[in-house]
Amino acid sequence: MLNNIGLPGLLLIAVVVLVLFGRGKISSLMGEVGKGITAFKKGVDDGKQEIEDQAADVAKDVTPEKDKEKA
Repeated sequence: MLNNIGLPGLLLIAVVVLVLFGRGKISSLMGEVGKGITAFKKGVDDGKQEIEDQAADVAKDVTPEKDKEKA
């Protein structure tokens, strides 16, 4: 159903949305969407960093268990 929208259909949808909501409302909405995307990317990066930190902590301690008991 949505495969045949094309450029004219997208332009018509954009004009209808602009008329219904107005330029100010759409620009504020897009600003909020941008903030959300930025927060999502920051969360993903923080998650990756946390996983890398945990992997680094595990890699630091490579002493076998028998040697730990002697020390």
